[in-house]
Amino acid sequence: MTTSAELKGQVAVVTGSSSGIGRATALALAAAGADMVVHAAHNREAAEAIAKQIRELGQEALVVLADFRQDKQLDELAQRAWNWRGSLDILVNNAGADVLIGNAGKATFEEKLSRLWQIDALGSIRLSKSIGRRMQRRGRGAIVNISWDQAEIGMAGQTGELFATTKGAITAFTRSLAKSLAPQVRVNCVAPGWIKTAWGQSASAAWQERAKNESLLCRWGTPEDVAHAIRFLASPQASFITGQLIAINGGRA
Repeated sequence: MTTSAELKGQVAVVTGSSSGIGRATALALAAAGADMVVHAAHNREAAEAIAKQIRELGQEALVVLADFRQDKQLDELAQRAWNWRGSLDILVNNAGADVLIGNAGKATFEEKLSRLWQIDALGSIRLSKSIGRRMQRRGRGAIVNISWDQAEIGMAGQTGELFATTKGAITAFTRSLAKSLAPQVRVNCVAPGWIKTAWGQSASAAWQERAKNESLLCRWGTPEDVAHAIRFLASPQASFITGQLIAINGGRA
């Protein structure tokens, strides 16, 4: 992993950072010099493993568990993350519900929608407003949210309907929050396309081909591809970028 110092002295929190895109993002920000608040809903062992890797990069790490379906735990995450170093410079709202694999994949449409809305949408909104107001009072900060590259154009089927609803809300919220918190805090959104996280690794041959065919670069994206974009948006190099949606999808074919 390439290291640099563009985030030296800064403190970041990445929600859902025990695996996938969140894990890659936490490591990318740490490699850029940021001390990290590592969040997981329940998996302390995985979160502690990421914290260990962050410390090996020379940065400090705090692990906080919080279930985004519990408002009290979400508020406690915001408080602990802020109090750890007396402030936060970067918030990445990555936590998301898994409704595609395992028992969650067998739930009804309504059950999946409720879970996604509670965790992906309301959780990100609540945390953004809580930490964003503190950043604004402090006079600086950067927030990066996670949307979906097909949220605005739509995708047929139950999965498309679920994610267009929840991730589309995040996109719209990002644009409004950027105006609410300007000029002190920058708020942007990345929209990943086909990224090979846990679902992608076990997807059928048909989905494997579809993912490649819908990218101009003819491949799946990786969690690191998304993490690099987030690292840029959180850095001083992006100081004139706010209220934007950036697709990380290899170009849509």
